[in-house]
Amino acid sequence: MLDVRLVNATVHTMDDDLRVAHEIGVWRGRIVGLDGAVSGLPARHEVDLGGATVLPGFLDAHVHLAWTGLAARRTVVNPREGVPRMLEVIRAAALRTQPGEWVDIGGYDQRPLGRHVTAAELDTVAAGRRILMVHDSGHACVVNGAVLDLLPADLPHEDGVFAEAGMAAVRALRQPYSTAELVDAIEHAGRACRAEGITAVAEAGIGGGLIGHSPVELAAYQDALDTGRLPLRVQAMIAADVLGPAGAHPEDDIARAVGVGMRTGFGGDRLSVGALKVFTDGGMMPRTAALTEPYVGLGHSGQLFADPGDLTDTIVRGHRAGWQLAVHAIGDRAVDLALEALERAHRERPRPHARHRVEHAGLVRPDQLPRFARVGASAVVQPNFLTYLGDDYAAIMGPERADWLYRGRGFLEHGVPLVGSSDRPVTGGAPLRAIQFLVQRTTGAGLPVGAGEAVGVSDALRAYTASAAHACHWERELGTIEPGKLADLVVLGDDPHRVPPEEIGAIEVVATVSAEDGALVTHGTDLGLQPE
Repeated sequence: MLDVRLVNATVHTMDDDLRVAHEIGVWRGRIVGLDGAVSGLPARHEVDLGGATVLPGFLDAHVHLAWTGLAARRTVVNPREGVPRMLEVIRAAALRTQPGEWVDIGGYDQRPLGRHVTAAELDTVAAGRRILMVHDSGHACVVNGAVLDLLPADLPHEDGVFAEAGMAAVRALRQPYSTAELVDAIEHAGRACRAEGITAVAEAGIGGGLIGHSPVELAAYQDALDTGRLPLRVQAMIAADVLGPAGAHPEDDIARAVGVGMRTGFGGDRLSVGALKVFTDGGMMPRTAALTEPYVGLGHSGQLFADPGDLTDTIVRGHRAGWQLAVHAIGDRAVDLALEALERAHRERPRPHARHRVEHAGLVRPDQLPRFARVGASAVVQPNFLTYLGDDYAAIMGPERADWLYRGRGFLEHGVPLVGSSDRPVTGGAPLRAIQFLVQRTTGAGLPVGAGEAVGVSDALRAYTASAAHACHWERELGTIEPGKLADLVVLGDDPHRVPPEEIGAIEVVATVSAEDGALVTHGTDLGLQPE
């Protein structure tokens, strides 16, 4: 007997063997069959979806849950209001904090100001507190004199502005956050994801570097899981800089490892270890993404995160040790480094099923597309960067390079898996809004960016379902609606294939359904299953 039969729906399975169905049978949280295979079976519950559209639950292949949740609780400034108003907000936040304590400020972006805020300006409102104002990109920050006094005198900065490796040093000084704080943050961000139809995410780096919050950050995810406060399936990438000397047998080829040697794949269907996260450059918002040609109007081309030889060695050693690699590379110079390192890694130790990933792939030249295909890397892009930031990115790249930003069709035509993600909280993370951009290639302000890179609706949906599942080694459990897989689903108020492209992002997420402990749990409209 089925536990649940969902009927009267338009089910886009993302499975090439049966692309559209109308009924789904579920037993103990898994899909038993579709349409005629289950229509005659007895069921404890039958739910009529009233013609709604059903898709596999969306997968966001690159998020920062802890950062998102913590950011939601910090004081936020609005640079569009000008420096004096920003300083007033920071002063008020400082006075709510005990002297000598940290004051975390979010929402910072130098672009509306035309310059960076300085340490001296922060000192005028710090009132004896340590001010840490984090750039929205996560790749830069501004601190006041009390923080500068705690940092090495030779750490490069400009009037309290730190970027990339310097930013990582500041974050290391600010940490650790407590496990209790992190559990709260993870749960908060996870619930926001579920409201947007997301059932599984890849947490893009824990434990160190720009994206770590505690040396024992994985413990927070385990605590969230154990206490029923992990709303999503989470695959946690490990920051490469937490690897230490392994002392393994020489034949194992494991020079560096995490603890007892765990790597990609360790864990279960609710929480697991994913790729090794490696930074090669910065971001376009703070103008630190590494380009081969200068930014328009600026006299520089960004920067690599560290010495190119060291970055290459980290990538190669990670590959040789058996990790899947998630290589952050936004600018085309960083993409060159990433591809060259992956090519070397495969030459030294062929691993045809490694499924390495290039995270962001923000600016990719035409000559780089076939190289992506040769190394077998996925392109894990963030379409919403161009939804919200595309006008600015197009301006700083210039007319020719703007067409190379966050490609879609170019990757697919070269056989490169196109994987969707958000990089939440850098921009809004709603998958449907990102899917709209992939199809429409128009920013929120109406500017076309790379119109030739537009993809069809099915390809855009696949980027957030089947392709994302494959990139995360989840394809046996998630990403398509077919027998044997977990019944993670999203129910939509309309069909993305049928509405005009400009309306896809506004489609209602009626309910998000996920299989937990053999039962179905619903977020959103009560479908008569087991609501959260």
